[in-house]
Amino acid sequence: MNQIIGAASILLAATLANAQDAPMRFKSTEVVPGIYMLEGDGGFAGGNIGLLVGDEHIVLVDDGLEPFAPALIDAVAEVAGRPIDFVINTHIHGDHIGGNAALSAEGATIVAHDNTRSHLIADAEFGPEGLPVMTFSDAVTFHVNGHEAFIFHIEAAHTDGDAVIHYRNVNVIQAGDIMFNHLFPFIDLDNGGTVDGYIAGQQRILMMADDETIIIPGHGPLATRADLARDLDVLIDCKARIKALVDQGKNESEVRAANPLAVYHEGWNWDFITTERMTQTLYRDLRSEQPN
Repeated sequence: MNQIIGAASILLAATLANAQDAPMRFKSTEVVPGIYMLEGDGGFAGGNIGLLVGDEHIVLVDDGLEPFAPALIDAVAEVAGRPIDFVINTHIHGDHIGGNAALSAEGATIVAHDNTRSHLIADAEFGPEGLPVMTFSDAVTFHVNGHEAFIFHIEAAHTDGDAVIHYRNVNVIQAGDIMFNHLFPFIDLDNGGTVDGYIAGQQRILMMADDETIIIPGHGPLATRADLARDLDVLIDCKARIKALVDQGKNESEVRAANPLAVYHEGWNWDFITTERMTQTLYRDLRSEQPN
């Protein structure tokens, strides 16, 4: 299965099965004046989407799954009153960049980290129409609509091309998939992600935030600094639980049988990253750190 699009395939299949009953719509939540979070209303339409609205330009952060791009375009028009000028991709996965081609055809300029563009070029199933045409290596700042949107790279975390957006003047952070609010996170080891990098990325965001910061996560409801600190503590503890077994010489089957993350199953297990899959990811990452 294509690794880039595969990250969303399970949830997409379920969504499309339900889409026969009702068309997808997007609901918008105004986070602060001029900045919105968009999400599927009644089904999974992809990761959370940021929208920056003002007199100068309309900026979208991520654009959901490909089948729902027309509904997204309509939703943005309803909120903003005009077409999208820029789209910022936070990373490569299909539930965050699926609308690229449709939005590019509408005149939007796609922006992403260098590694995100490189991955998409290498993906035979991703056409040139949706490629980012502006890229950055470390950071770039958008000065638009009275906002200072600082976009910076988080290394080897969820993927190797993650971008986080800090709206410095209004204390809002859009974390992309560096945060799955109260869910086991997806750490894509096949596309440059690492557990330690993910932890470091969350720690960096935590240092930028205060008790008043509003965080738009990649998945889940709007979050606070306390929510992120809780997620970080859980991930650190999950890694420690798996590491203790790896250090004892347990193989993967033995680690899975021990079910060391059972304490978090009820609150953190979900459709895509189950307790078992989180265990497998942590085990695989830890084993890769060990010398041959």
